[in-house]
Amino acid sequence: MPNFVLENYQMKFRLIIISLAVSLISTHLFAEIKPIKSGNLPNVVIIYADDMGYGDLAKNNPDSKVPTPAMDKLANSGMNFTDVSTSSGICSPSRYALLTGEYHWRRFHRIVRCWEDTVFKEDDTTLPKMFKSKGYLTACIGKWHLGWGWKDYLKDGVKPTYTKNGEEIFKVEDFNWTLDSQIKRGPLFAGFDYYFGDDAPNFPPYTWIENDRFLSLPTETSIFDYDFKEGGVNENRPGPMAKGWKQEAVLPTLQKRSIAWIKANKDKPFFLYLPLTSPHTPIVPTAEFRGKSNAGAYGDFLMQTDAFVGEIMKALEENGLLENTIVVFSSDNGAAHYAYERELKFGHVSNSPFRGAKADIWEGAHRVPFIVSWKGKIEAGKTSNQMLSQIDLFKTLAEIIDYKTPENAAKDSKSFLTILNGNEMPVRNTIVLNVEAERYGYRKDNWVYLNHRKFDMLRGPKEPKALLEKRNAPDPKEDKALGQLYDLNVDIGQRANLYDANPELVEKMNKEMRAEMR
Repeated sequence: MPNFVLENYQMKFRLIIISLAVSLISTHLFAEIKPIKSGNLPNVVIIYADDMGYGDLAKNNPDSKVPTPAMDKLANSGMNFTDVSTSSGICSPSRYALLTGEYHWRRFHRIVRCWEDTVFKEDDTTLPKMFKSKGYLTACIGKWHLGWGWKDYLKDGVKPTYTKNGEEIFKVEDFNWTLDSQIKRGPLFAGFDYYFGDDAPNFPPYTWIENDRFLSLPTETSIFDYDFKEGGVNENRPGPMAKGWKQEAVLPTLQKRSIAWIKANKDKPFFLYLPLTSPHTPIVPTAEFRGKSNAGAYGDFLMQTDAFVGEIMKALEENGLLENTIVVFSSDNGAAHYAYERELKFGHVSNSPFRGAKADIWEGAHRVPFIVSWKGKIEAGKTSNQMLSQIDLFKTLAEIIDYKTPENAAKDSKSFLTILNGNEMPVRNTIVLNVEAERYGYRKDNWVYLNHRKFDMLRGPKEPKALLEKRNAPDPKEDKALGQLYDLNVDIGQRANLYDANPELVEKMNKEMRAEMR
């Protein structure tokens, strides 16, 4: 046999051996994740961005004008999901659903307004309560926006004035709170051991809260006017504010507190929920990030959000926690309607490739980035196209830590542990979508049915005519159908309404949706 033929066979044999070895190593490195009945429980960190669209993650959007290297690195270190929906197209309901494994519409629909009480009941089963029952320390650092007990401290006889949207306005002098006042129904009421944050970046009282106490008493009335804002408004509600409050200092402070908490609790199993205040309005990037993106102030703030993710991952690594920590990254809903203006001005499509924005019921409001990473456990660089809802995170984490969910808890959640283990068999094929009472959407496989014809958002401008023309999309005003039906397999942008052409499918999906909502 000629030498070159022999060498060729030898080379092929070596390649086969190498391939088999790599396969065996991969199988060893990414063994099946099984319920941990005893022993070393993994830490869990959930990073929850605010108003960040699916296309704001550069890995999801090849035409992105904003680099997100830390988020991309996280996605490449674990599993990136392309078909995960929030329970709602607005924030408070999605947060409630994430923490309970239950659709928000079973209890409420709209955002929790400034002075409203908690949405939680004392006997609710929540993620922090679940983890505490297994011996975890639990903490929430960031935006809460699920209600407090503020009205406990109103003086007798006080009556609010109202914003044009019907929200209550109270003044500093309307309250009799002190630094010793216990805020009774915030994150600790929902099950967390520790809290640090400011409730919401555009809601009073503007001050830091640690656990159930103010760090600084609100003594002034908020008046904010920033250059770095979008849409001509900063969306700040008037109300009590601590002296010297700086909104651009919020995200950096949350970052420092988060890193310090990780370091202080590295020797115990912990659950850390990090609901960010960005890139939600007010758009307030610090000087380090201003002008750094190609998508205006929002792009700069998104880059700062990405840097936050990078610093959290760095803190986990420096404290020797990376290999025993499950990291989840997602967003509470799609980007807000300012995304339309941003697209026209900069060409950055925050909710690409979907139609709609925050507060809509289209995919752009509900379809969000979703990443799960666990070094050495979840195979790096994997992508899953399976349909999931954020409510499914509850049962998935419960299965991993071998928690027996109470019979009436997390009733809508489905574990996707099999997907994390590399099995792409579907775990769900339906999702109920909602923003407003009586206006629902129902996703079944590739079909999306909406039981109404409302094309406008809850607030803000409609999709500009210039964008409709750019996309060669029909004017929604010309559609007279009583509802909406879309086939996402051929129309991911939800432009061709098939409602009138498929009455039998519409009736079938409506019945199935109502049955699932019981």
